[in-house]
Amino acid sequence: MKFVIQVVSEAAVSVAEHNDEAHREQGAIGKGYAVLVGVGEGDTEETADKMIEKLLALRVFADENGKTNLSLADVGGGLLLISQFTLYADCRKGNRPSFTRAAAPELAESLYHYIVQRCRERVGTVAEGVFGAHMRLRLTNEGPFTILLDSEELARPRRSHTDSVSA
Repeated sequence: MKFVIQVVSEAAVSVAEHNDEAHREQGAIGKGYAVLVGVGEGDTEETADKMIEKLLALRVFADENGKTNLSLADVGGGLLLISQFTLYADCRKGNRPSFTRAAAPELAESLYHYIVQRCRERVGTVAEGVFGAHMRLRLTNEGPFTILLDSEELARPRRSHTDSVSA
C-alpha cells in the first residue's frame, strides 16, 4: 500500500461520469492532508490499519517555534482521500507503464472504502473521491511538504548508522 501525503491549506476533488463531462465538486477540506491511496496486490485490512496509524501519527505541522512537531489532530486538520492505482506504475520497461502490482479493482475498492471509514472514526473532517471515476484534484500544498508512505518500506527494519558505516 502506498500513500502520497501532501500537507495542504485547502484541497478539493471534483468528479465527472465521463472525461468530457462537466465536473461537480465531490469533497473539500481546509488545512490538513490530501492523500493519494494506492492499494497493491496482497494488501489487507491489517496493512491499511498500519498505514492509517502512521498517517495519523505523523508530526509534520509547525508548532509555535516553527518545528514540525504537531500531528493532524493537534491542528484540527482534515483528510481528503483519493484512490490512485497509478501509484503502482512500473516504468522500468518501455514507455507505457505497467500496473500489474496494483490490486485488483474489487480488493482496491474494498480497502479504499475501509480506509475512508476507519479515518472517519478518528478525524473530524474526511472527504473522499469516487473510486474509479475521472477526478480533478485541486490543492494548495503548504511548504511544499509531501511524504510517501509505503507499507513495504514500513515493514523493513531500519538500518542504523553503524550498519552503513561497517558495510
